[in-house]
Amino acid sequence: MSTILIEVRPAKASDASAVAATHDEAWRSAYQGIIPGAELEKLINRRGPQWWDSAIRKGSRVSVLCFGDKVAGYANYGRNRARSLHFEGEIYELYLRPEFQGLGFGRRLFTAAKRDLIQSGLKSMVIWALSDNEPAVEFYRTLGGRMVARSSERFGGKSLDKVAFAWTA
Repeated sequence: MSTILIEVRPAKASDASAVAATHDEAWRSAYQGIIPGAELEKLINRRGPQWWDSAIRKGSRVSVLCFGDKVAGYANYGRNRARSLHFEGEIYELYLRPEFQGLGFGRRLFTAAKRDLIQSGLKSMVIWALSDNEPAVEFYRTLGGRMVARSSERFGGKSLDKVAFAWTA
């Protein structure tokens, strides 16, 4: 009988390539048909292994969810960037490779990031999702997020609506 370890831990510089590959797969799966193709390619290509290596080495909060020896997902989080929203923390990104979605791993990664923010004194948090990304919107609703703001973001010539979900400790 074999046992596969599932763990959430801080990302190391040696994880940069795996995080970049996870980002690539997750973004293609989540945003194909939502973000215009050329814009999606630009967004994916600018977040390659060097970008992640630099972010991790500079101390950005990046956690990875590992399934055995494979990075299955990541979360990137820290202080809230939107001054208009009165929440202390923010999860900037939370993504899983498509084959690891629907297994409870997203909830596990979310819970670990939220716990880390709370332990750092950030007692409330927000996360943004594109409104057209229905699986993400439903995921944050299921986790108890309450919708607190709407905005839009331009991707090339296309403006997409986004929604903010919030939690307090």
